[in-house]
Amino acid sequence: MATEFLLIGAGLAVAFYIAWNLGANDAANPTETAVGAGAVTLRQAVLLFAFFAALGAILEGYQVIKTIGKGVVKGLDPAAALAASLAAGFWITFATWRGLPVSTTHSTVGATLGVGLASIVLGSGKTIDWGVVLKVVLSWITSPLAAIMLAIIFYYAFAWLMKLLVTRGYDANKVFKWILIVNLAFSAYSFGVNDVGNATGVYVAAVSGVTGMPDAQTMRFLAALGAIGIALGALTWGYRVINTVGFRITKLDYVSGAAAELSNALVVWLFSKVPYILFGYGMPISTTHASVSSIIGVGIAKNRGVRGVEWRTVALIIAAWVLTVPVAAAIGASLYMLLNYTGIA
Repeated sequence: MATEFLLIGAGLAVAFYIAWNLGANDAANPTETAVGAGAVTLRQAVLLFAFFAALGAILEGYQVIKTIGKGVVKGLDPAAALAASLAAGFWITFATWRGLPVSTTHSTVGATLGVGLASIVLGSGKTIDWGVVLKVVLSWITSPLAAIMLAIIFYYAFAWLMKLLVTRGYDANKVFKWILIVNLAFSAYSFGVNDVGNATGVYVAAVSGVTGMPDAQTMRFLAALGAIGIALGALTWGYRVINTVGFRITKLDYVSGAAAELSNALVVWLFSKVPYILFGYGMPISTTHASVSSIIGVGIAKNRGVRGVEWRTVALIIAAWVLTVPVAAAIGASLYMLLNYTGIA
């Protein structure tokens, strides 16, 4: 029991580290359009993100925490949870250092799968719920497509509204500046709902099993822990990826920024909420994919074609996305094997 409590303590410290990574790498997702369009300063955007992401994590983050914690791999023990968290964290830290907006969702799910496969090889009796995995993977495909389509629709709607406001004599730029800020807040809230599970979800079974806390109380506690880490990550290293996504994919203005941010926010929130209502599991989609796809969508709409998008930057980002799952899985499996070899697990 003492060893289990020690592993839980180490694991929660690593979970906090993952949450810090989330804030550092994914602060760009709700904020890059407002910063890129000049509606707010980088510091203002990060402060807004930190507050509303924490709010979303605490109020509704349990919906996706449940999916990662008790859906993908059944009954993760403390050592397995620790290995998965470390694997995801190592990869995300490296990507953030390079300014690459990788998916923390893919990192976490990939690492969890790697640990699950390694535990099966070792004969631990754990199982992988491939039905949940399939739903998660399908959400990774459909969410970017939905984000692109919604961004294009919102861009044309907002462009029409901009012209109408100008015609009626209103200060259209001022109106859209506030629309963009409101969309940033909604997007940050949606991020907190969906992404806090990536930091803490793998610890639901382990913490409940060792402490005896009910799952619901455990998930609330983990959401609060993750919210603090996310806020600190955004305030320290968040600027690195914001600069990449906000300025290097396409040129943003108030209209295109507002359209992209609303598309991103809606996709992330709906994929969190609707599957939870229907199936009992919120889908941990990539908020990074939704965000970048939304910006690509407005770039296409604004320039009436693909020439308005900096595809070299997009290609670099996609290469990092492709590497994420296999790299995280390989690191996770290796760490879990090492913990078993040394007798810690």
